[in-house]
Amino acid sequence: MLRLRLAIEDHRADAVAEALEGTGGVHRIVALNPERGGGVVLAADVMPSVADHVVKLIREWDLSDADYLLTRQEVIAPNPPHGRLTGGDTFAWIEVMGEARTHSRPLGRYLALMAVAGVLGAIGVITDNPILVVGAMAVSPDLLPICAACVGLVAGRIRLARRATVTLLLGILLTWAVAALVAWGLQLTGILSSDFEVHDSALKGLAHIDYSTVLVALAAGVAAMLSFETRAAAAVGVAISVTTIPASALFGVSLGLGEVGVSWGAAGVLGVNVALLLLSGTATLAVQRWLVDLRSGATTT
Repeated sequence: MLRLRLAIEDHRADAVAEALEGTGGVHRIVALNPERGGGVVLAADVMPSVADHVVKLIREWDLSDADYLLTRQEVIAPNPPHGRLTGGDTFAWIEVMGEARTHSRPLGRYLALMAVAGVLGAIGVITDNPILVVGAMAVSPDLLPICAACVGLVAGRIRLARRATVTLLLGILLTWAVAALVAWGLQLTGILSSDFEVHDSALKGLAHIDYSTVLVALAAGVAAMLSFETRAAAAVGVAISVTTIPASALFGVSLGLGEVGVSWGAAGVLGVNVALLLLSGTATLAVQRWLVDLRSGATTT
């Protein structure tokens, strides 16, 4: 369930309330205390299925961003009816777009976490320690720009998709650079023996593409988009990063140690994984949006 607060002039309040009711998904509209300078604040419950239409109406009324606030509420009781997509199972497109815009930019926290993932991944590859590699996957936030790019593609917002893709690539490049620097530094200081070879690691399979690479990446893309919509990205991020962080760490370490053959193999695996993540994530969101539009059209006829 969503909650709307809307500041409007007195003489427009009745017409605005009537238009909101006409959407079929805005309920319990109440007028709060008058604003200073004349005007009222309208508050209402909004079903996620009509949120985009409500925002469209607000823009048609030429209201500024400071005049309205649309927030999500977690409904504890009564329990939503079973067997149909309502409440928490329905996503508002405007909400998904907002999340995508937020995570399409290379924020400092994103880059810092990708660098940390590079360190953990590099040590995991060098010591042949899968636990450290899993730790790097848990730290990595690369799921967010991947999903933001998918949203941009489905919405036809090319600038958004491009910005998110650039953010993703910056994070991956940083992971590569940090992993390469760690491997090179350890060998330079003598901590890592000069005869160490990455292809002896149990993770050497990350440099080869097979049927499992394709299937895992496609499934991960579906999970990524569903978790992004429900804000469960932190919980699902480990499963998504299995397609990106291990290969990125292997590429960086092998590049830092001069094993070019292994590094290019890992880069190929990473490229295929990212492409398939974008493909399945975009398809998942497109199908969901089509179903929502189809359901909305059925209820209005």
